[in-house]
Amino acid sequence: MSVSRPTRLGDRLRRGSRRIELARPQAETRSSVLNDLVVITGFSGAGKSTAMAAFEDEGYFCVDNLPPEMIRSLAELFMHVGSKVERAAVVSDARGGSYFAGLVAVLNELAAQGVSYRVLFLEADEQTLLTRYQETRRRHPLAPAGSVVEGIARERALLAPVRERADVVIETTGLTSAMLRRKLADAMLPTRTPGRLAVTIQSFGFKHGPARDADLLFDVRFLPNPHYEPSLRPLTGHDEDVAAFIDRDGALAAFYERLMPMLDYLLPQYVAEGKSHLSIAVGCTGGRHRSVAVAEQLAARYREHGDYLVEVTHRDIERDTRG
Repeated sequence: MSVSRPTRLGDRLRRGSRRIELARPQAETRSSVLNDLVVITGFSGAGKSTAMAAFEDEGYFCVDNLPPEMIRSLAELFMHVGSKVERAAVVSDARGGSYFAGLVAVLNELAAQGVSYRVLFLEADEQTLLTRYQETRRRHPLAPAGSVVEGIARERALLAPVRERADVVIETTGLTSAMLRRKLADAMLPTRTPGRLAVTIQSFGFKHGPARDADLLFDVRFLPNPHYEPSLRPLTGHDEDVAAFIDRDGALAAFYERLMPMLDYLLPQYVAEGKSHLSIAVGCTGGRHRSVAVAEQLAARYREHGDYLVEVTHRDIERDTRG
């Protein structure tokens, strides 16, 4: 169930918690900038990493594996004047060991201090949790030397008081990651614009190394190369003369005739699957001419579409004049 790239600041905050004590701000220095704090908790293996990734993709400041006492400190930090964090999500669970038992008390203190927060509780049946642990081959945090069944039983008792405080409880048995993301969008992200897929289009040069973390990658080195025209070599794919040269024999137009319908089909499918961000990489030899021209054309097309948030970047455009 775990498919996230969560911000691991929690580990650093936790390691420093014995040495650093954040001073409580006075009432006059408080601000209402932090208007939504989501505390994600629940059973180990129930999908907390997937949930955290969903909030992170929606722009929340996310911290994983945060002991309850540090939740209070983090909330106080974000309520200082000058803080720009309006929405935050933290995961606090049994990995916190004995510290986790204090979560209910911390929630009471947050409420007394006027902090706006919500608790998301994730659970699944025992067989599902067992299966997920078998797939990942990880030890249960409450039974490092024992069986997963023992760990689940201990966790159930530990989580009972927290579950009673939950604003939203989601049963993840039988849910894929995409299904859980959709449930979260419906239950906790009502302002999310349906179908608003964020698309990043990146040009790059293969000679400078492969593109990283691309969902889709297109190699356009088959197109005519402007590098071999002395007058075009100093230019980039932003220039009309470069685009005209690449399409001098109709190769670029023929490529678009095949590429665009495929993307027109794929992008809505990714939206339906619950994907919130798609990375498209376009590569040529040096990342200056052909890949830049194609990336800009794709960005222009899907910006006009209106259903996508489009960003275009050119990784290697300034590195050399090899197109």
